[in-house]
Amino acid sequence: METNHSIAPNEYEEILHESAGYTVLWILSLVVLGITFVFGILGNGLVIWVAGFRMARSVTTICYLNLALADFSFTATLPFLIVSMAMKERWPFGWFLCKVIHIVVDINLFGSVFLIAFIALDRCICVLHPVWAQNHRTVSLATKLIIGPWIFALVLTLPVFIFLTTVNDGTGNIYCTFTFAHWGNSTEQRLKVAITMLTIRGIIRFIIGFSMPMSIVAICYGLIAAKIRKKGMIKSSRPLRVLTAVVASFFLCWFPFQMVALLSTVWLKQILFEGKYKILDVLTNPTSSLAFFNSCLNPILYVFMGQDFRERLIHSLPASLERALTEDLSQTSDTTNRSTLPHEEAELQAM
Repeated sequence: METNHSIAPNEYEEILHESAGYTVLWILSLVVLGITFVFGILGNGLVIWVAGFRMARSVTTICYLNLALADFSFTATLPFLIVSMAMKERWPFGWFLCKVIHIVVDINLFGSVFLIAFIALDRCICVLHPVWAQNHRTVSLATKLIIGPWIFALVLTLPVFIFLTTVNDGTGNIYCTFTFAHWGNSTEQRLKVAITMLTIRGIIRFIIGFSMPMSIVAICYGLIAAKIRKKGMIKSSRPLRVLTAVVASFFLCWFPFQMVALLSTVWLKQILFEGKYKILDVLTNPTSSLAFFNSCLNPILYVFMGQDFRERLIHSLPASLERALTEDLSQTSDTTNRSTLPHEEAELQAM
């Protein structure tokens, strides 16, 4: 490993890559990434088509459209990541794509996570403060606020802009990795900068890129579930099951990867210099593949599960998506005696 300026695979990792357990997990990870690519492109592409071109613009469609765009853009980069993983992390696509692909990956992965939190906040406001939402929750406001998650995602991607590049290990193998060759006058200084920057990056990514959005999602859906139980707004338990599925899938897909990344950050010195905790290298591929798999689950969890999807799928898939994403804000009047749902209940049914 070129410890003077870069983070690249070392000799131990080459031996590790030959173990049977690693090979099984490596192949499984490639399969999961392949599945994520196929279903992510199809599912998110369908949501983009329906929400972007077949429906009237609303707050809900703006949220779903941005989420689908983030997941679609990310899954479109998976073929490059799959090839690199198949080549044992080598990078055959050159410096430019090394930068571009990983910038796209980071922006859209974090954008997706932040958008999920944004949607959870929006749902929570609609249910807890329906009158305010009816009067102030406008398409114009949503269009402005939706920029926020993308800005946060862009900020977290800055280390990729600055430090990521291609590195030759001296034997002809090219890797797309972080390099700190110009950030110190000696090997010790560059190594210190590398460890400091990677540690800070790892901790910030865990707190801002996972813990905070996860907490927002859990709190918001907890408040929604509490109001469902308190008010008895919907007799069916299906909306509560949908909320549980959303929170559980988000947590189960991302938590293993985030924990491995955090532990790798905390124990970075021991891993680099003492050869400890190499199990984290074994777990990196499967946990990252599981986290990426969430990108193809979002269309199912946020759209298809919103209504009786299987029945409407048989009738018309585009029409079912359109109905699932449509907001019926006209059903909020207290003066009508028809059997229409109040605004709070309509918002819950739309999830």
